[in-house]
Amino acid sequence: MNKNISSPETILHEITTPLMDWYLANARLLPWRTPAGSSSRPDPYHVWISEIMLQQTRVEAVKDYYTRFLKRLPDVSSLAGVSHDELMKLWQGLGYYSRANNLQRAAIQIMEEYGGTFPEHYEEILTLPGIGEYTAGAIASIAFGQSVPAIDGNVYRIYTRLCGDDSDITKTSFKKKLRLLLSDAIPSTDPGSYNQAWMDLGATVCLPNGAPLCSECPLREFCTAYKEDSWSRYPVKPPKKKRKIEDKTIILLEYQGTYLVQKRPPKGLLAGLWEFPSEEGFVSPEKLQELLAQWDTGADSIELLGRGKHIFSHIEWHMIGYLIHLNRLPSVPPANEGVWISTQKMQKEYSIPSAFRAYYSKITSMK
Repeated sequence: MNKNISSPETILHEITTPLMDWYLANARLLPWRTPAGSSSRPDPYHVWISEIMLQQTRVEAVKDYYTRFLKRLPDVSSLAGVSHDELMKLWQGLGYYSRANNLQRAAIQIMEEYGGTFPEHYEEILTLPGIGEYTAGAIASIAFGQSVPAIDGNVYRIYTRLCGDDSDITKTSFKKKLRLLLSDAIPSTDPGSYNQAWMDLGATVCLPNGAPLCSECPLREFCTAYKEDSWSRYPVKPPKKKRKIEDKTIILLEYQGTYLVQKRPPKGLLAGLWEFPSEEGFVSPEKLQELLAQWDTGADSIELLGRGKHIFSHIEWHMIGYLIHLNRLPSVPPANEGVWISTQKMQKEYSIPSAFRAYYSKITSMK
């Protein structure tokens, strides 16, 4: 850590008032929040759903999904009882589908262990599937007024710049130290607003990509990175590992206006979602003819749909797609759990991951 005139403990206490004043004047208006300065607290279910949706997803992208989700599933009971396919359809486009699976698992646990009432205490919230320290802290502080920090990437970035801390933020020792510091600094009067102030400052001023807007920051007089013009050094973390690249051939089989989709396995990448049949590697037209023979069917035409790419956190799919118009249904179907559906039904009822958007959009836009 770079030496600073003030200790981290001192800085965190000194910034509380200017940070809270800034938040009161500049808080984002979001559908899951109560207005800054309000004495009322939001519904914990609403805070929970919004926080899970916001993981790995931009705020602007979440707003419409949140409104649609709450309209259909307004409480824990409805979430616990919804069918898996409908839940996946509601989540379609948000990605990281394990988040939705964990939401339902947690809702079922709340129904069974807490009678459908969201647990109030941080330690209880932390036991729910899909909820880590940050999300538990956000719910406990915002919805229940508990003085526990909610530490995410925004907090790491702002804190390390403020204090000139060049520790590796992925280390457990750093995370433990920061949690202790913030647990001591968080005001008991309004911990929810305090945590949301860090979120908003990181999202709108002390930005994650590109130069921070230091001229608009209420904390710049306390900030080491501002004084030394060293913001780009923080936060410090090891370089990301290279993603594994997988080549795939996506095969859209059409017969009399219907398309074959199949369900992915219940565990693993895109678990339980619907997809088009696929083959590992890039399949040639000659190999496609062999596959059609194996499936005991034939094609009126084969159309090359071009290449596509989708990036997951640790894997990158490079794809090539074909649209095959069949002249008869396969007697040996390529998918054990496959169904033939129209594009209208596909759009309304089936969750097709955005990984296949390049091909999905081609057939749903056809007249």
